[in-house]
Amino acid sequence: MKETAGRAAAEDAAAADATARDAARAAAGLVSPGNGAPLRPCGPGLLSDGERRWPVVAGIPWLRTGREELRERAVRRVEEGDRDGAALVLLADADDWWDGPAPTPGALRAALGAATLREAVRLLGMGRVGTYFLHRWSDPTWLAVLALTARHSPGPLPVLELACGAGHLLRELQLRGHRDVTGIDVVFAKLWLARHFVAPRARLVCADVTAPWPLLPPGRPAHVVCHDALYFLPRKEEVVRRALAYADGGGVVLGHCHNSLVPGPVSGLPLDPDGWRALLPGAVCYDDADLTRALLAGAPPRPRTPGELAGCEAMALVSAPPPPPGHGPLSPDRPVPGRPLRLNPLYRDGLLHWPEERWHDEYGPAARAYLPDRIRVSPALLDDARAGRLTPEVAGLARRRVLLDLPERW
Repeated sequence: MKETAGRAAAEDAAAADATARDAARAAAGLVSPGNGAPLRPCGPGLLSDGERRWPVVAGIPWLRTGREELRERAVRRVEEGDRDGAALVLLADADDWWDGPAPTPGALRAALGAATLREAVRLLGMGRVGTYFLHRWSDPTWLAVLALTARHSPGPLPVLELACGAGHLLRELQLRGHRDVTGIDVVFAKLWLARHFVAPRARLVCADVTAPWPLLPPGRPAHVVCHDALYFLPRKEEVVRRALAYADGGGVVLGHCHNSLVPGPVSGLPLDPDGWRALLPGAVCYDDADLTRALLAGAPPRPRTPGELAGCEAMALVSAPPPPPGHGPLSPDRPVPGRPLRLNPLYRDGLLHWPEERWHDEYGPAARAYLPDRIRVSPALLDDARAGRLTPEVAGLARRRVLLDLPERW
């Protein structure tokens, strides 16, 4: 009995020490979004700005403004040593755009033990956003992200992704040798998915990029990106101004910015091409659909003039110097050699099945250009794919998203 009690006490002490180390690491380079003071550890899993305390859960500092009651509840759970309870408090929070039903307390608690990304997004009640995360690797806007990142690589610069979601791009960069990557998002549940399933080694911060940023610039040029999100945000000028200041002469990339001139069921607050260009004067601009086509063709995308962008559904803007010659992280527009590839889960028994009607309506028309309705893949080719052998056949199917490098616990 004494031995059992001693082991339990030792395990509790080790967990407390690990939580304290997480808080210390999390505090590095952070300031309070409330008063701008440096954040310092003030106990296991807690940071203080001298006026209020902020929780660190799953190694993720939670620094949202305008959620005082939620912050205090999470802090109390951390104080009590109830790390799961703190996670449940934060996982129940959503952004202001979300109009789906809230997950039940039982489902949230079950999500803490989810074995796969699929199970987690279901239990968290993420609905269409969960479908987007699960099949992000297949949609045409993701191909555009890869083409844009290949054309305008961060090189050796530290990367900050705004509205990073579940960390898909952070994962791709880390797989290709980028070590200093940070993601910031306003929804804790998305970052929790990144931590547990998609990009576990990335630095993650939960905060609102339309409020004062809690991240201090790294003291050298950086690469700041924001994909498929800026059109949702108010005060875009402030967000881009802060991005430029953080980049400090490095790069700023704004991807998949919806065009308000093109009618359609677009959420958020899109701008017309002139409005987007005004946010980033002098930027190189692309039609998002051109980026997707460029990746499929294995060709560099062609920049567009303002007049050519009037009819595009979405555009991308880049203000970035070219990376220094000789810097060699692997390009994100092709698979990483040696990494196992698996058959796209959209295929069952050789037939393409769309994940849901809304996904098909939004992405299906463009996705049909590279996802065939029916496939026949030989066992030998699948063996090559699983072993990471990039034969021409494997590489071709990977480019068309028939074969994917998915997280191990997808």
